[in-house]
Amino acid sequence: MTTLTIPTVTLNNGVEMPQLGFGVFQVPDDETAAAVETALAAGYRSIDTAAVYGNEAGVGRALAASGLPRDELFVTSKVWISDHGYDATLRAYDAALDRLGLDRLDLFLIHWPAPARGTYPETWRALERLYADGRVRAIGVSNFEPAHLDRIATETGIVPAVNQVELHPALQNRAVVAANTARGIVTEAWSPLAQGAVLRERAIVEIAERHGKTPAQVVLRWHLQQGRVVIPKSVTPARIVENLDVLDGDLSAEELAAIDALERDGRTGPHPDRFEG
Repeated sequence: MTTLTIPTVTLNNGVEMPQLGFGVFQVPDDETAAAVETALAAGYRSIDTAAVYGNEAGVGRALAASGLPRDELFVTSKVWISDHGYDATLRAYDAALDRLGLDRLDLFLIHWPAPARGTYPETWRALERLYADGRVRAIGVSNFEPAHLDRIATETGIVPAVNQVELHPALQNRAVVAANTARGIVTEAWSPLAQGAVLRERAIVEIAERHGKTPAQVVLRWHLQQGRVVIPKSVTPARIVENLDVLDGDLSAEELAAIDALERDGRTGPHPDRFEG
């Protein structure tokens, strides 16, 4: 078992969260255990899943098989729109624990605000209850825009620890990142590699050649140097290991700026048509 040390970020309640984790979006449940076992053996300690992914049970099987102490793991799951509401969210949390085979989560997120329903403040109050009762170490949100963050800050008591949003060189979500930073919320990037769509960009390829790295490694390093949490996913063992080899060799300010300049469409918020997280 590897002893690789992954850097952490400190959430606004003092909890330390690994900055580089492993995501399992779109991984079938019957393939999830093998992928997560590979990730844990490679050195990942943070695993990100969700009820709507349908693979929490597979994650749980891998966690149990790993033999790793629970306090070495950081496990995230999310409540889906169909379980919005105070009581439904509490039930959804219990169901997630059952599927994962755990007695608590490290991070529980509202997966999507679904603003037309208007239920996310009530859902957030349920997360606050779970946190107050010591049943989860930290709570946060996913795909929230600044207006959604404003509403829960106004109507409830606890600021989210994390806002997980789509973020990669072609979509940098600058307004959301600024809103997160202003509130002391850690930005976590889903689809950090744009599902491979940015890996042929000339600027990224040239930086990779200079550093003797792959384009994917360069993009992950770009995220890490800007303080974001990233959760790349793969079911290919070589790529799972490769995505960890990003913890040394800083990119220069000029290289970071060259990747920053790749944003093409100027969008600033989460878009359900590109939903992944």
